[in-house]
Amino acid sequence: MSPAAKTSQPASKGAEAGTLTVKTSPRPGSRIALELAIPAERSQNAYEKALDSLSRSVRLPGFRKGKVPRAVLLQQIGPLRIRATALEDLVDAAFREALEQQNDSIAAIGRPELSEGFEAVLERFEPGQALAFTLELDVEPSPSLKSTKGLKAEAETVSYDPARVDELLDQSRRQMATLVPVEGRAAQNGDVAVLSFSGIYADNEEAISGGSSDAMEVELEEGRMIPGFIEGVIGLEIGATKTVDCQFPESYPQEDAAGRAARFTITLKDLKARELPALDDAFAQQASDKQTLAELRSELETRLKDDAERRTKANRHNALVEALVEQLEVELPETLVQQEIRNLIEQTAGQIAEQGMDVKKLFTPDLVRSLMDTSRPEAKQRLRRSLALKALAKAEGVSVEDEALEAKVKEISRGLSQQGNIDPQRLRQAVADDLLQDKLLEWLEANSTITEKAPTAAAGADADPGDAKTAKTKDSKSKPAKAKAKADATDDANTGDA
Repeated sequence: MSPAAKTSQPASKGAEAGTLTVKTSPRPGSRIALELAIPAERSQNAYEKALDSLSRSVRLPGFRKGKVPRAVLLQQIGPLRIRATALEDLVDAAFREALEQQNDSIAAIGRPELSEGFEAVLERFEPGQALAFTLELDVEPSPSLKSTKGLKAEAETVSYDPARVDELLDQSRRQMATLVPVEGRAAQNGDVAVLSFSGIYADNEEAISGGSSDAMEVELEEGRMIPGFIEGVIGLEIGATKTVDCQFPESYPQEDAAGRAARFTITLKDLKARELPALDDAFAQQASDKQTLAELRSELETRLKDDAERRTKANRHNALVEALVEQLEVELPETLVQQEIRNLIEQTAGQIAEQGMDVKKLFTPDLVRSLMDTSRPEAKQRLRRSLALKALAKAEGVSVEDEALEAKVKEISRGLSQQGNIDPQRLRQAVADDLLQDKLLEWLEANSTITEKAPTAAAGADADPGDAKTAKTKDSKSKPAKAKAKADATDDANTGDA
């Protein structure tokens, strides 16, 4: 992209007569201005073509299609519409020719805009007279890095916590527990209660929308209901009624309830307790594909250790990329920001649809506008991460070998052979992006310094004894899964992250 003025050569074969002159200059925000000078002859030709096109397409009573005299046409549809049609065609043709003159040196993205607006240019447009106007458009950004080597980052280490094995086994036992009726005692933590209740707001005694039920089964565990509700049920006997003061959290999704005090009248209608299975080999066989409890424990230990290592590696990579982003110099074009925002919203919609919810009903125009505003910072950060890695690949000459790419594409294609709607070109590009990212992260590891934060327990590790029936580890962001998502012919959203 050159800001220098350039004078066009005579129009190529088949083009309109008259020489278009073009001057380019940069604009902030990864934009470029094209100052175009249209010769008088070309403006007249555009007007004549518009008039001829309208005369062939407009239907007027008393005239056959294509046989409307020009004088009648001018009288019926007016000269302004003809001039507007001519100007639209003139601007479009001039823009395309300007790009050709620059020998594809302008990496245009999005649509060009008349800097002074279409109406203002239309007022100045007179067929048969020269016309000058300026188009502005977004162009592909040119990211650069102040430094690539010797970066310093700090990453958190996730440690394996042996206690998680017992927690996961307890979770599985609870899932497999038998519910038995409770007699002769009050409700306790861990019980399953059947409740009838009705709630009002404490400040105005107005009934809470959706705050009542005749028979709801509730697990008496902390966090299952709003603060104060479960605590009020504990100690209640079957058939007893109690009024409980509660508090909706400030972050409660129902806006009219968020942060407000409430009062619920609760009746305990039925109570059951969990009868847990014995923690033995029989349990291991029922909960997994392992034959003994010792084997199941060993399996969970391995998976939790692998998970801790994977999360530690992810933390290191995230820290390295963030350090790289700090070295990035780039102006983000609004076209790319808006595109990334749409990608994020489509990704959110897809996740909601997978949960069986109606996206069309949930995604009202107001919600979409709100999501566009709140998604903007994340969209810009994702773009910066992607552009920083792109700049690193260019600066250090990091690339993916054709042999490695072909081998990986074949490997993934075999796994996806039974699934339709796979676009081979998009699959290939997705695999290439993933392989290049891996190489860039390896390069950063080798050329940067990472200081480890104090280790934290991997409390959120994803491991379930029941998963041993089908897989040893879970990886929701595995390369084949990401590649398939990007290559799905029906999926236009780019959900890959840098």
